[in-house]
Amino acid sequence: MKVRDVMTKTVVRIHPDEPVEVAARTLAHYNIGAMPVCGSDGRVCGMVTDRDLVTRCLASGKRPGAMTVKEVMTGRVVAAGADMELGAASYLMGKEQVRRLPVIENGKLCGMLSIGDLAKSEDEALNAADALTEITSNVSQK
Repeated sequence: MKVRDVMTKTVVRIHPDEPVEVAARTLAHYNIGAMPVCGSDGRVCGMVTDRDLVTRCLASGKRPGAMTVKEVMTGRVVAAGADMELGAASYLMGKEQVRRLPVIENGKLCGMLSIGDLAKSEDEALNAADALTEITSNVSQK
């Protein structure tokens, strides 16, 4: 199976020049923890997470209305191609320790692939479990 077969096709995204405040409201409104940051051309230039907002804005004492998404986003984007095999995508998630991958086709965002998307595919449930194990392997045990 290919990434395009199980990815979420409708993706909430944000422009890098939007205020952090808008990003926070968008994440809350859609009940999501991360979203791709895309330029006007549809190309992904970063990812912004609820954690980015907390650590790079609030914890630093800055006001969300005074900062833009590009100031707090993670600029290094790990992405999957729409025609990538699901096994390769789940391996990439584990290796890079990410739970979501923006999906790119012709250089532009066309979807998102999450651990949950992988788990819904009966053929890929084991790969999803392996990826999640790899992602959480650096969490300390008490």
